[in-house]
Amino acid sequence: MAKYQHVPDFVFETSWEVCNKVGGIYTVLSTRAKTLKEQFGDNLVFIGPDVWSGKENPYFTEDNKLHSEWRMAAKREGFTVRIGRWNVPGNPVAVLVDFQTFFAHKNDIYAKAWTYFEVDSLHAYGDYDESSMFSYAAGKFAEVVIRHSLKNKTVIYQAHEWMSGLGMLFLKQACPQVKTIFTTHATSIGRSISGNNKLLYEYFYGYNGDQMAAELNMEAKHSIEKQSALRADCFTTVSKFTDRECKQLLGKAADVVLPNGFELDFVPKSAAFVKKRREVRKQLLQTAEAMLGEVLPEDTLIISTSGRNDFRCKGFDVYLESMRYLRDRLQGTDKKVLSLIEVPCWLFGPRQDLKERLAEMNKKGGKTFTEPIHTPMITHDLYNFNEDRILCLIKDLGLYNDKNSNVKVILIPCYLDGNDGIFNLHYYDVLTANDLTLYPSYYEPWGYTPLESVAFKTPCITTDLSGFGQWVNEVLGHDGQIEDGVLVLHRDDQNFHECASEICDTIEKYLYASQEDVDKMRRNAAKFATKAQWKNFIKYYHDAYAFAIKNAK
Repeated sequence: MAKYQHVPDFVFETSWEVCNKVGGIYTVLSTRAKTLKEQFGDNLVFIGPDVWSGKENPYFTEDNKLHSEWRMAAKREGFTVRIGRWNVPGNPVAVLVDFQTFFAHKNDIYAKAWTYFEVDSLHAYGDYDESSMFSYAAGKFAEVVIRHSLKNKTVIYQAHEWMSGLGMLFLKQACPQVKTIFTTHATSIGRSISGNNKLLYEYFYGYNGDQMAAELNMEAKHSIEKQSALRADCFTTVSKFTDRECKQLLGKAADVVLPNGFELDFVPKSAAFVKKRREVRKQLLQTAEAMLGEVLPEDTLIISTSGRNDFRCKGFDVYLESMRYLRDRLQGTDKKVLSLIEVPCWLFGPRQDLKERLAEMNKKGGKTFTEPIHTPMITHDLYNFNEDRILCLIKDLGLYNDKNSNVKVILIPCYLDGNDGIFNLHYYDVLTANDLTLYPSYYEPWGYTPLESVAFKTPCITTDLSGFGQWVNEVLGHDGQIEDGVLVLHRDDQNFHECASEICDTIEKYLYASQEDVDKMRRNAAKFATKAQWKNFIKYYHDAYAFAIKNAK
């Protein structure tokens, strides 16, 4: 293990996504846990929200014998916690706090936040209250533990995103000896500008964060994020891309940049990988057959995009436009493409007509179907079936999956957690089946989906508006090409159609590439995952710890 100066005795890390799989920060923390656990053992403690309402949390295993004195100390302060292990590689200590009791004191907490830290909660709405009460409870728990048993220890408290900032601020006031780190993965204003179809890059240096917060009704979230960045002992972000954004919109450049890594423990080894890939490809093609009423050949090119349901920021509009181009280009050829969009939507449940067809096909001497199901572009039912932006654009572009189309576009509108009712596969299982992945993001602070893709030996397309894409270009010393395993597209506010056309060109190139060239692309893709392992990036966290310890306010 590398030796570092200014190593803390204890590290507390808090996020809404600890033992709560809802977004990319879960991947950051869960894949990094093993590497940090090797260095800190059980002195690494993750704090998350207890939001499973009495149901069993599949990501958490409670251990009543673990730190029972901490649990009792919290109880004496009037709130409850559950302590156990996070069910990820490394099995670090995890604490889930029940924050409901603090809602009764919400107004008093917000008044103090304004008085002490100039955090403006007056315009709060939506998830602000829930996140803030969790954050306050997490900080209160750390305060209780430090007062109880860690008074003379060097303690780091790292808070992720605005949802964790309030508790960090109150903790620092109560325990000034604590060294605080605040990490923003994407500024609330930058994401909001992009999501509201404004030109983020064209007018970047003209934007004022406070002014835009008022215009976009984001004052409360922006306020807590900005004050957390200004008042933390060390302010960090995940890429040079977001560092520039922080400086412009928060008025504070990052003290340390913490690039996101990955742990290859999640990837099946050689023979197991080949077996999994073969099995999942078969299942995907069978499901497509049930939907389309036609058989897709085994050599069908399987491509996909995935991520948070953030229509413009994730580039789903560009992706679908490129599918329209590709459909027209492949007309009359013998090439077949299955294009999957794996994005959680407002899910009602699995389609019963599709379940019934799959059941019939899987019986002995299984039935075959020659006609498609109704709306053969989506695997599950939605509450807003006629308003979903992705599905509406699929229809608007005429991607109806008719039999004379060589490109079949299918929306999988659910979390692939192994229990979706149709595939019952995990996202990483499905990733093994892909030949190529596409992430033409407009706004992507880092970009875990392309990193996960290359970890699973799948070449991908990303953009230079993602932290990962910029990192790939830095590693290569030139703009990434598909032959390198990662194509890094140039994106700006004006080149939507050019990007869609280049994606189409790249898919065609891949379709007609020799097996030798395809194998080389897959090997080159995997090399990026090797370079981006946490063992190579963890040094930046130690830089942040050292900065916080040396520069504690």
